[in-house]
Amino acid sequence: MLRYGSVILALSLAATQVGTAALAQDYPRRRTTLLDMLFGRSDESRYERQYPAPPRPVGPRSRKKPAPAAVAPARPASRPLPVTAPVPEAAPAKIDNAQKILVIGDFFASAIGDGLQQAFADAPGTVIETRSNGSSGLVRDDYFDWRRQLPKMLDEIKPALVVVELGANDRQQMTASGGDERFPSDAWFAEYQKRIDAVAKLVTSRKIPLIWVGLPPVKSPGMSADLIKFNALYRKAAEAGGGEFIDIWDGFVDEDGGFVLTGSDVNGQQARLRGPDGISMTDAGKRKMAFYLEKSARKFLGDMASPGLVRLDATSMPDLAKPQEDDRERIPPMKISDPALDGGDRLLGGAEKPPAAKTPSPRDLLVSTGIMPDPPKGRVDDYRFEDKADTGR
Repeated sequence: MLRYGSVILALSLAATQVGTAALAQDYPRRRTTLLDMLFGRSDESRYERQYPAPPRPVGPRSRKKPAPAAVAPARPASRPLPVTAPVPEAAPAKIDNAQKILVIGDFFASAIGDGLQQAFADAPGTVIETRSNGSSGLVRDDYFDWRRQLPKMLDEIKPALVVVELGANDRQQMTASGGDERFPSDAWFAEYQKRIDAVAKLVTSRKIPLIWVGLPPVKSPGMSADLIKFNALYRKAAEAGGGEFIDIWDGFVDEDGGFVLTGSDVNGQQARLRGPDGISMTDAGKRKMAFYLEKSARKFLGDMASPGLVRLDATSMPDLAKPQEDDRERIPPMKISDPALDGGDRLLGGAEKPPAAKTPSPRDLLVSTGIMPDPPKGRVDDYRFEDKADTGR
């Protein structure tokens, strides 16, 4: 019995050591720190445990692919609703015998052409033909020669009116008669005047109405001063050739004559007229440029440029001095105060005069005799003596 008891005791001690080692492995001892020595170990430390990582699977990994998810049947795509684009307002169709306005020149001429397109959008009898070269002028004829190209344009387009806008690029050296003329010498201006006259005569010699539009001001004061001189030359050439010069300068300056970016448009509203460079035109500026020559253009083109407009001029006004065929008996004018209007002898509403009094009034007696009549009895100014017998006292 003692032998069996010793065996059982030895097995119990071995199991205890194994359990203690396993417990020590599951619950390792915490290292004592300086704070634990000074303040004691926190009560929460007894609950701290470190669990071992879960064991990795020993067997081979399963490579079985998951079953594909059920795919719902696709719905038939719905037909998109038709989108109806807004129908743009159609411009009036131009008629076959429409008259053409030819606009030539530099980039300012292109702006005038755009403005005239808006101005005559409702006139099917007028077509705007713009032939412009933005960098052209009358100085660099080696780049673009208007004196040579203009006759070809006139033969091709056969315009009823020619509008010229040139000069914005001409402030530079000019080659003439084999020599170079510097701007702005007297010889330069003399040669420039000849070239302007030549362009004007190319139009007026064909009996085509000419409108030469002056240059507008720009942001640069020095350039604006030169453009004023150019406008004087354009006016001289246009009027000498029988054309018309239109000055648009005042439409793009303020009351003091200074350059403005914003001003009144054709409707009197404030709008941006010039571009940020101080030279180019906005849409409102283009329309305003065309506004200045629109009246003259309609005058030259007549009813084709203004459909439905009744013109009251010498050709349409009746001759009042000439007797008309349907003359009727005219009644002479009568005055308002004429008593014959109602067949009576006085105006309407007039009261009859009272008959003249037969007994003269006290006033008449005073005027005629100079004697004041006696006052009525009993009045305060009656000083006549009365007898008591007469009064019954």
